[in-house]
Amino acid sequence: MLHEDFLRYQAKTTPHPLGIVVSSAKGSYIKATNGKKYLDFVAGVSACSVGHRHPRVVRAIKKQLKRYMHVMVYGEFAQAPAVELCKTLVENLPENLEVTYLTNSGTEAIEGALKLAKRATGRSELIAAHNAYHGSTHGALSLLGVEEQKKGYRPLLPGVSFIQFNAEEDIQKITTKTAAVVLETIQGGAGFIVPKNDYLKKVSERCKAVGALLILDEIQPGLGRTGPYFAFQDYGIVPDIFVTGKGLGGGLPIGAFCSSKKLMDLLADNPKLGHITTFGGNPVIAAGALATLKLIQAIPRKEIEAKEALFRKHLVHPKIKQINGKGLMLAPLFATPEIANQVVLKCLDKGLMLFWLLWEKRAVRISPPLTISEREIKKGCAILCAVLDEIEDVN
Repeated sequence: MLHEDFLRYQAKTTPHPLGIVVSSAKGSYIKATNGKKYLDFVAGVSACSVGHRHPRVVRAIKKQLKRYMHVMVYGEFAQAPAVELCKTLVENLPENLEVTYLTNSGTEAIEGALKLAKRATGRSELIAAHNAYHGSTHGALSLLGVEEQKKGYRPLLPGVSFIQFNAEEDIQKITTKTAAVVLETIQGGAGFIVPKNDYLKKVSERCKAVGALLILDEIQPGLGRTGPYFAFQDYGIVPDIFVTGKGLGGGLPIGAFCSSKKLMDLLADNPKLGHITTFGGNPVIAAGALATLKLIQAIPRKEIEAKEALFRKHLVHPKIKQINGKGLMLAPLFATPEIANQVVLKCLDKGLMLFWLLWEKRAVRISPPLTISEREIKKGCAILCAVLDEIEDVN
């Protein structure tokens, strides 16, 4: 009955949703109402960073529920969970990222970052990357780097142009007319593409030379997923505006953007209410996020690196052409989209949850909880390789 009501009453994002009827979830597993158990290699698309219903996150939520829930719109009252969350984030960021604005989602944080960049520079041109994904609201959609996905929703923001990620020759397109360059530190929907040959450093230097701001979107790769606490730390740069979300909430909806106090103060006056939200910084969600952040802080980088090495060791198969990504943000690449599609569906039948990527249809997503065990990694890899043995080559 629930499945039928789901299909009838709830709006869909695709014509054929998986439709698994969820009963419960804990740790690295999701259980359906039919009793079937799935080892989760997706983690809510990188959102459940410390697994499902981590006890410390649940305790923090329950503790806050006993005190108060929503009491006032964002930025008016001092609420301990939100203040402590902002403080903890900033204490772990470079000095110029000293103020945090909490939002309800990553795409909302992108919207705030775009407004801040325009206000700070007095410019309107935005530059994003081909095959980028930054969210689905109108501003974020304007930055989306696949025309097919957005052509039905035009007109979008004017003055947006695109460069090729990792293409140094495109960097000169950043000019004195550019308000901001918006990049994913590691491209997600494009197939978990990592920057090469100091690409991000060269973009950052160009931005500084022409007075543009660099906005880094770490909604997926940040907060320990690729090894360092923040993915940009591996590339020798510091963005002017940093955007996070997904894994920050431990399974609850949240986003945030961080910048200098000088820049962030621009949103507070002339005019006042330059960026507002009712539920951003919700105390229950902030309490869960703070617990999540502290748990992630306790995971040493070498543990994420060891788990990546374990995946790469046990995902050796003739049908896997390469494995893109870094840390626990990995994308096995196959010869055709048909193979990738079969892998997702057949693994699901065998109790392993994988998922598709937005634009790179030849790859599948592996973004498990950071807390996944070595035994669970080996188990999932064995299922995936067994499925590949069953699949005939499709030319």
